[in-house]
Amino acid sequence: MKVIDLRSDTVTHPTPEMRRAIFEAEVGYDVYGEDPTVNRLEMMAAARMCKEAALFTTSGTQGNLIAVLTHCNRGDEIIVGDEAHMFWYEVGGAAALGGVTIRTLPNDSCGRLNPDDIERAIRDRDIHYPETTLVCLENTHNRCGGTVLSADYTDEVCRLAHTRGLKVHLDGARIFNAAIALGVPVLALAENADSVSFCLSKGLGAPVGSLLCGSKDFVERARKFRKMLGGGMRQAGIIAAAGIVALETMVDRLVDDHANARRLAEGLAGINGITLAQDSVPTNIVMFELSPGPSTAEFMEGLREGGVKVGLRDGRPFRAVTHYMVTSSDIDEALARIEAVCARLPRRPQK
Repeated sequence: MKVIDLRSDTVTHPTPEMRRAIFEAEVGYDVYGEDPTVNRLEMMAAARMCKEAALFTTSGTQGNLIAVLTHCNRGDEIIVGDEAHMFWYEVGGAAALGGVTIRTLPNDSCGRLNPDDIERAIRDRDIHYPETTLVCLENTHNRCGGTVLSADYTDEVCRLAHTRGLKVHLDGARIFNAAIALGVPVLALAENADSVSFCLSKGLGAPVGSLLCGSKDFVERARKFRKMLGGGMRQAGIIAAAGIVALETMVDRLVDDHANARRLAEGLAGINGITLAQDSVPTNIVMFELSPGPSTAEFMEGLREGGVKVGLRDGRPFRAVTHYMVTSSDIDEALARIEAVCARLPRRPQK
Protein backbone atom coordinates (compact mmCIF):
# COMPACT_ATOMS: atom_id res chain seq x y z
CA MET A 1 0.00 0.00 0.00
CA LYS A 2 1.37 3.39 -1.01
CA VAL A 3 1.64 5.82 1.88
CA ILE A 4 0.16 9.20 0.92
CA ASP A 5 2.10 11.81 2.87
CA LEU A 6 0.25 15.11 3.25
CA ARG A 7 2.02 16.33 6.36
CA SER A 8 3.98 19.03 4.54
CA ASP A 9 5.46 20.00 1.20
CA THR A 10 8.84 19.66 2.90
CA VAL A 11 8.61 15.84 2.66
CA THR A 12 9.36 15.93 -1.08
CA HIS A 13 12.37 14.13 -2.56
CA PRO A 14 14.61 15.71 -5.20
CA THR A 15 13.49 15.12 -8.77
CA PRO A 16 15.65 13.04 -11.14
CA GLU A 17 16.81 16.28 -12.78
CA MET A 18 17.86 17.64 -9.39
CA ARG A 19 19.79 14.47 -8.63
CA ARG A 20 21.66 14.77 -11.91
CA ALA A 21 22.43 18.42 -11.22
CA ILE A 22 23.74 17.54 -7.76
CA PHE A 23 25.99 14.83 -9.22
CA GLU A 24 27.36 17.14 -11.91
CA ALA A 25 27.55 20.36 -9.88
CA GLU A 26 30.55 22.61 -10.39
CA VAL A 27 31.73 23.62 -6.93
CA GLY A 28 34.17 25.94 -5.18
CA TYR A 29 34.71 27.42 -1.73
CA ASP A 30 31.54 29.35 -0.94
CA VAL A 31 32.89 31.14 2.17
CA TYR A 32 35.38 32.82 -0.19
CA GLY A 33 32.63 33.48 -2.71
CA GLU A 34 34.17 30.99 -5.12
CA ASP A 35 31.39 28.46 -5.64
CA PRO A 36 30.03 29.19 -9.13
CA THR A 37 26.83 27.21 -8.61
CA VAL A 38 25.96 29.05 -5.39
CA ASN A 39 26.80 32.36 -7.05
CA ARG A 40 24.50 31.56 -9.95
CA LEU A 41 21.65 30.55 -7.63
CA GLU A 42 22.02 33.75 -5.61
CA MET A 43 21.95 35.87 -8.77
CA MET A 44 18.84 34.07 -10.00
CA ALA A 45 17.09 34.55 -6.67
CA ALA A 46 17.89 38.26 -6.50
CA ALA A 47 16.57 38.80 -10.01
CA ARG A 48 13.35 36.89 -9.25
CA MET A 49 12.69 39.10 -6.21
CA CYS A 50 13.77 42.40 -7.81
CA LYS A 51 16.64 42.79 -5.32
CA GLU A 52 20.30 43.65 -5.74
CA ALA A 53 21.67 40.53 -4.08
CA ALA A 54 20.81 37.27 -2.35
CA LEU A 55 22.32 34.92 0.23
CA PHE A 56 21.96 31.13 0.20
CA THR A 57 20.94 29.89 3.66
CA THR A 58 20.37 26.45 5.07
CA SER A 59 16.69 27.04 5.88
CA GLY A 60 13.91 29.58 6.04
CA THR A 61 14.32 29.74 9.81
CA GLN A 62 17.97 30.66 9.40
CA GLY A 63 17.12 33.20 6.70
CA ASN A 64 14.48 34.89 8.84
CA LEU A 65 16.78 35.05 11.85
CA ILE A 66 19.61 36.50 9.76
CA ALA A 67 17.19 39.14 8.45
CA VAL A 68 16.27 40.18 12.00
CA LEU A 69 19.91 40.27 13.09
CA THR A 70 20.83 42.38 10.06
CA HIS A 71 17.96 44.87 10.33
CA CYS A 72 17.95 45.26 14.13
CA ASN A 73 20.19 46.03 17.07
CA ARG A 74 20.00 44.31 20.45
CA GLY A 75 17.15 45.77 22.45
CA ASP A 76 15.08 46.70 19.39
CA GLU A 77 11.49 45.55 18.88
CA ILE A 78 9.94 43.88 15.85
CA ILE A 79 6.26 43.62 14.90
CA VAL A 80 5.09 40.12 13.95
CA GLY A 81 1.70 38.48 13.54
CA ASP A 82 0.48 36.35 16.42
CA GLU A 83 0.07 33.41 14.02
CA ALA A 84 3.39 33.98 12.23
CA HIS A 85 5.83 31.14 11.60
CA MET A 86 8.57 33.42 12.96
CA PHE A 87 6.70 33.63 16.27
CA TRP A 88 5.54 29.99 16.59
CA TYR A 89 8.13 27.75 15.01
CA GLU A 90 11.54 29.42 14.99
CA VAL A 91 12.51 28.65 18.59
CA GLY A 92 12.41 32.29 19.69
CA GLY A 93 15.69 32.87 17.89
CA ALA A 94 15.17 36.60 17.43
CA ALA A 95 14.90 37.04 21.21
CA ALA A 96 17.34 34.33 22.29
CA LEU A 97 20.13 35.09 19.83
CA GLY A 98 19.38 38.63 18.72
CA GLY A 99 18.19 40.21 21.97
CA VAL A 100 15.18 41.50 20.05
CA THR A 101 11.72 41.95 21.58
CA ILE A 102 8.85 40.40 19.60
CA ARG A 103 5.64 42.45 19.58
CA THR A 104 2.70 40.43 18.26
CA LEU A 105 -0.39 41.80 16.54
CA PRO A 106 -3.42 39.72 15.55
CA ASN A 107 -3.47 38.13 12.11
CA ASP A 108 -6.85 38.13 10.44
CA SER A 109 -8.14 34.98 8.75
CA CYS A 110 -6.17 35.87 5.60
CA GLY A 111 -2.88 36.32 7.46
CA ARG A 112 -2.90 40.11 7.30
CA LEU A 113 -1.99 42.60 10.00
CA ASN A 114 -4.30 45.59 10.24
CA PRO A 115 -2.29 48.66 9.13
CA ASP A 116 -3.98 50.72 11.87
CA ASP A 117 -2.77 48.18 14.44
CA ILE A 118 0.75 48.46 13.02
CA GLU A 119 0.59 52.25 13.21
CA ARG A 120 -0.49 52.14 16.86
CA ALA A 121 2.15 49.53 17.77
CA ILE A 122 5.10 51.60 16.50
CA ARG A 123 6.66 53.05 19.61
CA ASP A 124 7.46 56.70 20.08
CA ARG A 125 11.05 57.47 20.93
CA ASP A 126 11.20 57.30 24.71
CA ILE A 127 13.88 56.30 27.17
CA HIS A 128 11.52 53.67 28.58
CA TYR A 129 10.76 51.90 25.28
CA PRO A 130 12.59 49.58 22.92
CA GLU A 131 12.90 51.06 19.45
CA THR A 132 10.54 49.59 16.86
CA THR A 133 12.66 48.86 13.80
CA LEU A 134 11.08 46.08 11.73
CA VAL A 135 7.70 44.80 10.53
CA CYS A 136 7.53 41.14 9.45
CA LEU A 137 4.90 39.75 7.06
CA GLU A 138 4.33 36.17 5.85
CA ASN A 139 3.23 35.13 2.34
CA THR A 140 1.71 32.60 1.98
CA HIS A 141 0.55 32.32 5.57
CA ASN A 142 1.11 28.88 7.04
CA ARG A 143 -1.13 28.83 10.14
CA CYS A 144 -3.90 30.70 8.33
CA GLY A 145 -4.22 27.92 5.76
CA GLY A 146 -1.93 28.99 2.94
CA THR A 147 -3.64 32.35 2.52
CA VAL A 148 -2.15 34.97 0.23
CA LEU A 149 -1.12 38.60 0.74
CA SER A 150 -1.77 40.76 -2.30
CA ALA A 151 0.81 43.10 -3.76
CA ASP A 152 -1.40 46.09 -2.89
CA TYR A 153 -1.60 45.06 0.76
CA THR A 154 2.14 44.41 1.05
CA ASP A 155 2.90 47.74 -0.61
CA GLU A 156 0.54 49.53 1.80
CA VAL A 157 2.37 48.07 4.81
CA CYS A 158 5.73 48.92 3.27
CA ARG A 159 4.69 52.55 2.70
CA LEU A 160 3.49 52.82 6.29
CA ALA A 161 6.65 51.28 7.72
CA HIS A 162 9.00 53.32 5.56
CA THR A 163 7.17 56.54 6.42
CA ARG A 164 7.84 55.79 10.09
CA GLY A 165 11.47 54.83 9.49
CA LEU A 166 10.97 51.05 9.84
CA LYS A 167 12.12 48.24 7.56
CA VAL A 168 9.93 45.39 6.29
CA HIS A 169 10.98 41.75 6.08
CA LEU A 170 8.81 39.35 4.12
CA ASP A 171 8.86 35.70 5.14
CA GLY A 172 8.07 34.41 1.67
CA ALA A 173 8.65 30.74 2.37
CA ARG A 174 5.89 29.88 -0.12
CA ILE A 175 5.83 33.16 -2.04
CA PHE A 176 5.84 31.38 -5.41
CA ASN A 177 2.57 29.71 -4.38
CA ALA A 178 1.19 33.18 -3.69
CA ALA A 179 2.31 34.49 -7.08
CA ILE A 180 0.74 31.52 -8.89
CA ALA A 181 -2.52 31.93 -6.95
CA LEU A 182 -2.71 35.64 -7.75
CA GLY A 183 -1.47 35.31 -11.32
CA VAL A 184 1.23 37.96 -10.85
CA PRO A 185 5.03 37.96 -11.18
CA VAL A 186 6.61 37.01 -7.88
CA LEU A 187 8.65 40.22 -7.82
CA ALA A 188 5.39 42.19 -7.56
CA LEU A 189 4.87 40.65 -4.11
CA ALA A 190 8.38 41.44 -2.86
CA GLU A 191 9.77 44.50 -4.63
CA ASN A 192 8.90 47.06 -1.93
CA ALA A 193 9.94 44.93 1.05
CA ASP A 194 13.46 45.62 2.31
CA SER A 195 14.24 41.92 2.49
CA VAL A 196 12.50 38.70 1.52
CA SER A 197 13.30 35.06 2.20
CA PHE A 198 11.91 32.11 0.27
CA CYS A 199 12.28 28.35 0.54
CA LEU A 200 13.52 25.97 -2.12
CA SER A 201 12.60 22.91 -0.07
CA LYS A 202 8.81 23.30 0.12
CA GLY A 203 6.65 23.34 -3.00
CA LEU A 204 9.70 23.76 -5.23
CA GLY A 205 10.92 20.34 -4.15
CA ALA A 206 14.64 20.92 -3.55
CA PRO A 207 16.15 18.89 -0.70
CA VAL A 208 17.45 21.84 1.34
CA GLY A 209 17.96 25.57 1.33
CA SER A 210 16.43 29.03 1.25
CA LEU A 211 17.41 32.41 -0.16
CA LEU A 212 17.48 35.75 1.65
CA CYS A 213 17.30 38.70 -0.74
CA GLY A 214 17.85 42.43 -0.29
CA SER A 215 20.21 45.26 -1.12
CA LYS A 216 23.92 44.63 -1.68
CA ASP A 217 24.75 46.29 1.63
CA PHE A 218 22.11 44.25 3.46
CA VAL A 219 23.35 40.95 2.01
CA GLU A 220 26.98 41.81 2.75
CA ARG A 221 26.10 42.33 6.42
CA ALA A 222 23.80 39.30 6.42
CA ARG A 223 26.62 37.09 5.14
CA LYS A 224 28.58 37.74 8.31
CA PHE A 225 25.60 36.80 10.48
CA ARG A 226 25.20 33.60 8.44
CA LYS A 227 28.81 32.76 9.30
CA MET A 228 28.16 33.55 12.97
CA LEU A 229 25.23 31.11 12.96
CA GLY A 230 27.33 28.31 11.50
CA GLY A 231 26.00 28.75 7.99
CA GLY A 232 29.34 29.33 6.27
CA MET A 233 29.12 26.33 3.96
CA ARG A 234 32.03 25.02 1.92
CA GLN A 235 31.36 23.40 -1.47
CA ALA A 236 27.67 24.29 -1.19
CA GLY A 237 27.14 24.06 -4.94
CA ILE A 238 26.22 20.43 -4.31
CA ILE A 239 22.91 21.56 -2.80
CA ALA A 240 22.60 24.85 -4.67
CA ALA A 241 22.45 22.90 -7.94
CA ALA A 242 19.11 21.41 -6.92
CA GLY A 243 17.88 24.90 -6.06
CA ILE A 244 18.64 26.11 -9.58
CA VAL A 245 16.62 23.25 -11.03
CA ALA A 246 13.81 24.09 -8.61
CA LEU A 247 13.62 27.69 -9.80
CA GLU A 248 13.84 26.69 -13.45
CA THR A 249 11.39 23.79 -13.50
CA MET A 250 9.15 23.66 -10.42
CA VAL A 251 7.44 27.05 -10.18
CA ASP A 252 4.83 26.83 -12.93
CA ARG A 253 3.68 23.36 -11.85
CA LEU A 254 2.56 24.71 -8.44
CA VAL A 255 -0.82 25.27 -10.09
CA ASP A 256 -1.26 21.48 -9.98
CA ASP A 257 -0.71 21.44 -6.22
CA HIS A 258 -3.35 24.13 -5.80
CA ALA A 259 -5.84 22.19 -7.91
CA ASN A 260 -5.16 19.04 -5.88
CA ALA A 261 -5.66 20.97 -2.63
CA ARG A 262 -9.06 22.20 -3.82
CA ARG A 263 -9.92 18.64 -4.89
CA LEU A 264 -8.96 17.41 -1.43
CA ALA A 265 -10.95 20.14 0.32
CA GLU A 266 -14.07 19.45 -1.73
CA GLY A 267 -13.80 15.74 -0.95
CA LEU A 268 -13.22 16.28 2.77
CA ALA A 269 -16.25 18.57 2.96
CA GLY A 270 -18.39 15.65 1.80
CA ILE A 271 -17.18 13.18 4.44
CA ASN A 272 -19.44 12.70 7.44
CA GLY A 273 -17.60 13.76 10.59
CA ILE A 274 -15.21 16.24 8.92
CA THR A 275 -15.58 19.98 8.47
CA LEU A 276 -13.24 22.38 6.74
CA ALA A 277 -11.55 24.91 9.02
CA GLN A 278 -11.16 27.55 6.31
CA ASP A 279 -13.54 29.32 3.97
CA SER A 280 -11.38 28.84 0.88
CA VAL A 281 -8.25 26.99 -0.24
CA PRO A 282 -6.16 29.50 -2.22
CA THR A 283 -2.93 27.50 -2.43
CA ASN A 284 -1.71 24.08 -1.29
CA ILE A 285 -2.71 23.92 2.40
CA VAL A 286 -6.00 22.43 3.62
CA MET A 287 -7.12 22.76 7.24
CA PHE A 288 -9.91 20.54 8.58
CA GLU A 289 -11.50 19.40 11.84
CA LEU A 290 -13.45 16.46 13.29
CA SER A 291 -17.00 17.46 14.15
CA PRO A 292 -18.02 15.69 16.42
CA GLY A 293 -16.88 12.11 16.55
CA PRO A 294 -13.75 10.10 17.23
CA SER A 295 -10.94 11.46 19.31
CA THR A 296 -7.92 12.96 17.61
CA ALA A 297 -5.80 10.01 18.71
CA GLU A 298 -8.27 7.47 17.28
CA PHE A 299 -8.49 9.35 14.01
CA MET A 300 -4.72 9.69 13.64
CA GLU A 301 -4.22 6.01 14.42
CA GLY A 302 -6.82 5.11 11.82
CA LEU A 303 -5.05 7.24 9.24
CA ARG A 304 -1.71 5.67 10.13
CA GLU A 305 -3.13 2.20 9.60
CA GLY A 306 -4.74 3.38 6.37
CA GLY A 307 -1.51 4.78 4.97
CA VAL A 308 -2.38 8.50 5.07
CA LYS A 309 -0.30 11.08 6.91
CA VAL A 310 -1.56 14.52 7.86
CA GLY A 311 -0.24 17.17 10.22
CA LEU A 312 -1.53 18.16 13.66
CA ARG A 313 0.18 20.80 15.79
CA ASP A 314 -0.68 22.65 18.98
CA GLY A 315 -4.25 21.39 19.09
CA ARG A 316 -4.97 23.23 15.85
CA PRO A 317 -7.04 21.79 13.00
CA PHE A 318 -5.51 18.99 10.98
CA ARG A 319 -3.35 20.18 8.11
CA ALA A 320 -2.92 18.51 4.74
CA VAL A 321 -0.44 19.93 2.23
CA THR A 322 -0.26 18.97 -1.41
CA HIS A 323 3.02 18.77 -3.34
CA TYR A 324 4.52 17.33 -6.50
CA MET A 325 4.79 13.81 -5.07
CA VAL A 326 1.00 13.65 -4.60
CA THR A 327 -1.08 13.19 -7.76
CA SER A 328 -4.78 13.79 -8.33
CA SER A 329 -5.34 10.02 -8.15
CA ASP A 330 -3.50 10.00 -4.81
CA ILE A 331 -5.94 12.64 -3.58
CA ASP A 332 -8.88 10.45 -4.56
CA GLU A 333 -7.31 7.46 -2.83
CA ALA A 334 -6.56 9.50 0.30
CA LEU A 335 -10.17 10.67 0.44
CA ALA A 336 -11.43 7.09 0.16
CA ARG A 337 -9.15 5.98 2.98
CA ILE A 338 -10.10 8.94 5.21
CA GLU A 339 -13.79 8.28 4.62
CA ALA A 340 -13.30 4.63 5.54
CA VAL A 341 -11.57 5.64 8.78
CA CYS A 342 -14.38 8.02 9.70
CA ALA A 343 -17.02 5.39 8.93
CA ARG A 344 -15.61 2.74 11.24
CA LEU A 345 -14.69 4.91 14.22
CA PRO A 346 -17.28 5.40 16.97
CA ARG A 347 -19.49 8.46 17.09
CA ARG A 348 -19.98 10.25 20.37
CA PRO A 349 -23.08 12.32 21.08
CA GLN A 350 -22.67 16.05 21.40
CA LYS A 351 -22.89 17.41 24.92
